Amino acid sequence: MALSTGSRLGTYEILGKLGAGGMGEVYRARDAKLNRDVAIKVLPDALAQDPAALARFEREAQAVAALSHPNILAIHDFATEGRTVYAVTELLEGETLRARIGEQALPVRKAIDFGVHIVRGIAAAHERGIIHRDLKPENIFITRDGVVKILDFGLARAAGPSPGAPEATETRIADTTPGMVMGTVGYMSPEQVRAQPLDHRTDIFSFGAILYEMLTGRRAFRGDSHVETMNAILKDDPPEFAEINPNLPGSLDRIVRRCLEKQPADRFHSAHDLAISLEALSGASHSSTAAMAAAAIPAPRRRIPLAAVAVALLAVGAGAFIAGRMLSAPAPWAAPDFHRLTYRRGLIWSAQMMPDAATLLYSAVWDGGPRRIYSTRVDSPDSAPLPYDSADVVSISSKGELALVANRQFLNAYAQPGTLQRATLGGASRDILENVQDADWMPDGSNLAVTHYVGNKFKLEFPIGNVVYETSGWITDPRVSRDGKSVAFLDHPVLGDDRGTAAIIDASGTKRTISGDCESTQGLAWSPKGDEVWFTCSQKGLSRSLDASTLDGTQRTLLRVPGSLRLGGVAADGAVLLWHEIGRRGASALATGDTRERDLSWLDWTQPAALSEDGTMLLLTEEGEGGGPGYGVYVRKLDGSPAVRLGMGSALALSGDGKWVIAQKLNPSPAQLILLPTGAGEGRALTNDALTHDNARFLPDGKRFIFVGAEPGKASRTWVQSLDGGAAIAVTPEGVTGLLATPDGTRVVARDEGVRKLYPIDGKGEPEVLRFVDGAEGLVRFTADGRAALIRRASAAGGRAVDVVRVDLTTGARTPVRTVLPLPESVSSGGVGQLLMTSDGGVYVQGYGVTQSDLFLVRGLR
Repeated sequence: MALSTGSRLGTYEILGKLGAGGMGEVYRARDAKLNRDVAIKVLPDALAQDPAALARFEREAQAVAALSHPNILAIHDFATEGRTVYAVTELLEGETLRARIGEQALPVRKAIDFGVHIVRGIAAAHERGIIHRDLKPENIFITRDGVVKILDFGLARAAGPSPGAPEATETRIADTTPGMVMGTVGYMSPEQVRAQPLDHRTDIFSFGAILYEMLTGRRAFRGDSHVETMNAILKDDPPEFAEINPNLPGSLDRIVRRCLEKQPADRFHSAHDLAISLEALSGASHSSTAAMAAAAIPAPRRRIPLAAVAVALLAVGAGAFIAGRMLSAPAPWAAPDFHRLTYRRGLIWSAQMMPDAATLLYSAVWDGGPRRIYSTRVDSPDSAPLPYDSADVVSISSKGELALVANRQFLNAYAQPGTLQRATLGGASRDILENVQDADWMPDGSNLAVTHYVGNKFKLEFPIGNVVYETSGWITDPRVSRDGKSVAFLDHPVLGDDRGTAAIIDASGTKRTISGDCESTQGLAWSPKGDEVWFTCSQKGLSRSLDASTLDGTQRTLLRVPGSLRLGGVAADGAVLLWHEIGRRGASALATGDTRERDLSWLDWTQPAALSEDGTMLLLTEEGEGGGPGYGVYVRKLDGSPAVRLGMGSALALSGDGKWVIAQKLNPSPAQLILLPTGAGEGRALTNDALTHDNARFLPDGKRFIFVGAEPGKASRTWVQSLDGGAAIAVTPEGVTGLLATPDGTRVVARDEGVRKLYPIDGKGEPEVLRFVDGAEGLVRFTADGRAALIRRASAAGGRAVDVVRVDLTTGARTPVRTVLPLPESVSSGGVGQLLMTSDGGVYVQGYGVTQSDLFLVRGLR
């Protein structure tokens, strides 16, 4: 049925028609409930009136909705109103790949980038058992901001067959002829043409035809009629790249031809394997086509024995690490030599080389055990524990003396200062300085440069005691130049976030930034010649590559892989110590009536931020690649229904009525706060001043909020401000911060020199010590009546479990509430992270991380 502008389907108001096809008509509509524009596809009557076909369509719509992949069109709703059956999807602005290609080839770089994202979407669907079966340029959409979306993923399958017809003749789609086998002529696989049973490899064939067309501007299979085109699919191979464009790299030609093998068994075995092959070339898309063609040169034989390669391919991420090196090194191109150093399951925290570059030290949490420092050698696969527990090795002097940071204290997930120690290898350690995040020896081993946390600010001291730089953010990886005249470091502007830039500063305090902004940056060292600074940096999401920058700021990429890299050090002979990480962050919840936790992770780096008062809604931030530049703010119900994106930023607080969200907008400097509605309404700026704004919470009256921030050049403190505007008013002294308000909204808990105190929010009266709660205990929240507090502490049960205890603030009596068990796969990555809980302890959300690290010594990078 046709819908008129202004008519309604449920909560959706029809704004106009967008188009029509074999699967029905598509309309632009307004979602009155969430105040956003969406697309609505009204299903054809033949499908809507067929109960079996309709049930299958709904099941597959639910499966696609559960994918929640950034490269697959998101499905928001599936509903029936009267005889009208419709699906609600996100509304896209942009153009189809067909419109983008036209009759011309795309630039190689763009074709590879598009191809990688298409295959990622295909792989995600295949993992859920969903096959598209009608991939073509018309079903691939490029948004205005360059995001690739696969349309109608899995939905073509739902158009049920006519009675007695085999499965392979199910659908007639736009650009197909009546009675034709399922698919679109020119992009069908041979098994589709023959009406044979299909599996996931049919999508791989179709993708090969699309990639061929993107690279050449010509269709891989095209005849004067549909019959001739199908005959070409069965018998012919498309012309080689060399016949069309000699500048196209042979490595891409081989990938395309493997996709287009006539027999499914001869193609890539999975979309995941195909993605790895394409991603291995994705770094080269930033270089010239000639440099990419070097990827076709057979790589020299690596010194990794065959058995070691087999182990690496089985380990999480290691196979991708070796296969995925960036292919844009200067000619003559030669593969670097990778020597794997670790083989256990867990997370590496630090790594450094002894002066001979043959002995390597690293700290790690292996198999859920304690954090320890280990020693290994290049000529041995074994690692030996050293007598330093709960410590990281941050630098090794030219004389072989160790600088360690032990017993780190948790400020946030990244900034964790501890005690700086020095030790000889295997000997006893000696304390040097408290509250140190990172350190590096001076060239002669006489002193160190340190990043020192003092008065709620991070200071770079070069050497110890000489402050050359300080920030309200945080500082990592100070590395002294070989002449001892300057120090390079990573400058992170926001406390609690690892985005930042590489910079250099001298002893007089003259600082210059030498890199562009990195969404994530961890690990830095001077190049062998000292003419560059090498560091691991991500331009998007968390997939850090190894980059280099000259002292005047010219930046280039040395190595790019699937997953993420972190640099440990660079030896004088050019050997590079780095580790490869495959990781994700997520959230798991126990809701009312549930007997076991439900995973509420949405994209690749889910950070829980707040839980609604009734325990039904979670506020979260997506900080990875899926969240996009500047991150994404989402809300998700604890029943597992799809998350709803509210806007860009970092989620901080959820109002008591669940209608509003405070988020941090990261791109201004200093960072500001914004207010976003969870339903109908318009977002707006909440602050616009010279203060930094690191974190915030609503006050119970719903009219004010408190936040942690700092005036320029001063230490952070807690402030209060009206939601309707007006100036922020300081609540706590400089250097004293806290955000947990009492249920009556009159006081806020802030830590002052290790002691928790209750500060009056109106500024009247003196602060009082919060009794019966130790300053080192984790304070989760107050009970609804304010008479007790819920605290977290390490469980007596061990295994990184967390006990939640109710503390009576009048008597000090303690009552167990519950034990929160970490997810088994998260134990090595820290176990229970952020813990959100309702006031009675009945509903909770735990944040978790899962990361696998593998340490490598790499030679041949330049």
